[in-house]
Amino acid sequence: MKCLLTKAFPEGKSGVLEFPTMNVSETETCTLDSTTAKIAPTAVVIFGATGDLTQRKIIPAFYHLQKNCQIPDGCAIIGYARRPKTDEEFRCELKTSLDQFSHTQPVDDAVWRQLAPHIYYHQADIESPDGYRTLAERLQRLPESAAFGGNCLFYLATAPNYFGTIAENLGRAGLAPREDSRDVRRLIVEKPFGEDLTSARRLNQSLHQFFPEKAIFRIDHYLGKETVQNLLYFRFGNSIYEPLWNRRYIDHIQITVAEKIGVGARGGYYDAAGATRDMLQNHLFQLLTLIAMEPPASLDAESIRDEKVKVLRSIPISKPEELLKRSVRAQYGDGLLDGQHISAYRKEQRVAPDSTTETYVALRLEVDNWRWAGVPFYLRTGKGLYRQFTEINVVYHRPPAVLFAAICGPKLRRNCLRIRIQPGEGIHLNFNAKVPGKSMIQLVDMNFRYREDFSDYLPEAYERLMVDALIGESTLFTRRDEVEQAWQWVDRLHDAWAGENRKDLPLYPFGSMGPDEADHLLNRDGRYWAPVLDD
Repeated sequence: MKCLLTKAFPEGKSGVLEFPTMNVSETETCTLDSTTAKIAPTAVVIFGATGDLTQRKIIPAFYHLQKNCQIPDGCAIIGYARRPKTDEEFRCELKTSLDQFSHTQPVDDAVWRQLAPHIYYHQADIESPDGYRTLAERLQRLPESAAFGGNCLFYLATAPNYFGTIAENLGRAGLAPREDSRDVRRLIVEKPFGEDLTSARRLNQSLHQFFPEKAIFRIDHYLGKETVQNLLYFRFGNSIYEPLWNRRYIDHIQITVAEKIGVGARGGYYDAAGATRDMLQNHLFQLLTLIAMEPPASLDAESIRDEKVKVLRSIPISKPEELLKRSVRAQYGDGLLDGQHISAYRKEQRVAPDSTTETYVALRLEVDNWRWAGVPFYLRTGKGLYRQFTEINVVYHRPPAVLFAAICGPKLRRNCLRIRIQPGEGIHLNFNAKVPGKSMIQLVDMNFRYREDFSDYLPEAYERLMVDALIGESTLFTRRDEVEQAWQWVDRLHDAWAGENRKDLPLYPFGSMGPDEADHLLNRDGRYWAPVLDD
């Protein structure tokens, strides 16, 4: 795949704070960076190629990698699905989807013309062993086969119940890794990875029959976001924060993943999963481990993942009555989304009319180790909320107010470090300052915004994750023990809820920030959720 067009990075700009910036000279040609140089020519096979994920995320990711000269010559993309169609029909469908879902518009037709000839379609049933045999034969006949040889990346963009079947059929067809071969064979698995601890363990066992752990990449797209990756660099690359990153200085930490939309057409899946399985077990726990982990021995994948697992193992699993006291679950009721009426969750398509599945969950938990003992972590996520955003708020202890009691009352405001994951990616530090000309104290903000201080182009998560899978870099993918440890905690929470035998859940209006019970979760500790800011 030849590189046709490049985009030069602008000169560094200073933001609200006068941070040092990096100057990147403009250039007329595009060269492969050090990461891309490691990518070997590979055949990427997408199972479930006609599905929503392929059209919305996977192909747009490859388009942007092509645009930014990150795909070497000799790569090929093969879509595997049941519906009959030609290569050209498949390419036309993907181009239509790309025009709709690319996060940069308009789509550069010249770049697409570079990528499209290397996209193919293989029609076969996903459960038929014969389809995998013909796939193996097809891979050997592709024009790019002389370059990629036996190197394959298999992307399982299907329903989870097919994961084991696909892995087994790949193994039977001779497409799984072999110890006596230098060919690289890797497997990307989408979430949800199981629906509880038992199913996750069963799935791991079925995959490991044909693919070793080092060849399995369990994807969590939150880990591909630049702002999430920056957590490690922010924490351990700055001497002014890490010494204060402990129970001595931090009062509590809040992690919020708020979704503005409802369940939409995903009612069938969502009613079986709920907010806890859909978001808490993966996205929120990933953010928790990165914000709470100890410094790793190095930046290699296993060192980082070791420390993340230690965090999960340090979360005490309380008795059922204590879990109920420290958790809130609720469903959205009727409300408005951008002026349009939205029906309550129980009235959504493919949702049981008596469903007790949560569309909102909030938790209070602790990490019981030397660094965090006694520091509460408040986690919340929900659908149908006031605004769509993901952020982490590190709230510090309140300073003694004796000097300023006369002008600000008995309490000064707490300092807060707000890490915005999306949108409006950035880091904001609140601190108390005197109002000019008045004997008053006011909370002010120091801001760092990605789009102001770095390139205008902020890559999507799937772009980074695809590159990492191609080069075998597993840092941003979850390991088996990490998945199972998270499920163990979630299962205990679900068991506690099941013991309640509730017929109804609290309701919150669609378009609000959740139920009152979530506010009470913090209020009884003398705390409150950080205010929702404009993007």
